[in-house]
Amino acid sequence: MIHSVTFDLDGTLLDTIADLADACDEMLRDLGRPPLGVERVRRFVGKGMAVLVERCLTAADGRAPDPAWLASGISSFRHHYAIINGRSARLYPGVREGLDAFRALGLPLAVVTNKPTAFTGPLLERTGLADFFVVSVSGDTTANKKPHPEPILHACTILGVSPQANLHIGDSDNDLLAARAAGCLAWMVPYGYREDGGLDGMCPEAHIADLKDAAARVAAHNGGE
Repeated sequence: MIHSVTFDLDGTLLDTIADLADACDEMLRDLGRPPLGVERVRRFVGKGMAVLVERCLTAADGRAPDPAWLASGISSFRHHYAIINGRSARLYPGVREGLDAFRALGLPLAVVTNKPTAFTGPLLERTGLADFFVVSVSGDTTANKKPHPEPILHACTILGVSPQANLHIGDSDNDLLAARAAGCLAWMVPYGYREDGGLDGMCPEAHIADLKDAAARVAAHNGGE
C-alpha cells in the first residue's frame, strides 16, 4: 500500500524557469556579465541554488568562479529571486487535479525540493499550493540535498510513514536516485528540467503521464490490495 506521496517542486508541480532565468539574468547584470536567457538557464536547474549560480557564472565567463565571485553571485541571486519568485510560475497541466485526487484518497502529501527554505514557502503560497502539503523539505532543511536520500527520509519521518510505503514523484534523476536510495517507489513526470545523459530513460516503468494519472494509479493500486 502507498501511504504517502512526496513531490519535487520545480519542474514537477510548477514551471518556474521564467522566474529562475530572470533572477539569474539580473544577477549577471549586477556582476557586469551578459544575460543568458531562459533556454540556457533551463539546463542549469536541478541541483540547488548554489549550483545554478555557479553554472550561470561559468557559462558567462568560460571558467568556474572563485569562491568570492560565487558568493557575490549567490547574494545577488537571492536578492532578485526573493522579489521575482512566483511572478511567472505556473502549474503544469493536471497538477491541481492530481493533488485534489491524492488528497481525496486521504494520503498525506509533502514537498521535497532543493530550493532554499526562504523561497519554498513563499512560492507555494503565491501559487495556491501550500494547503495541500503537511510539510515541505527544502534544500537547506537537512544536511544533504537530493540526490542524497536524506530529504525524502526526513519527510517520511514527519509524515509518520515508512519509506517503503511512500511514493516520490519528480522530474529528474535527482528525484529517481534519491527515492531509490531511500527505499521509496519513484515515478517520473514526462516534462520538467532534465540534464542530458540522465538515467530516467532507462526506467520506463517509472514514467507517468501527469499527476492525475499518478493519482488514478495509486487509487487502483491501493484499492486492489
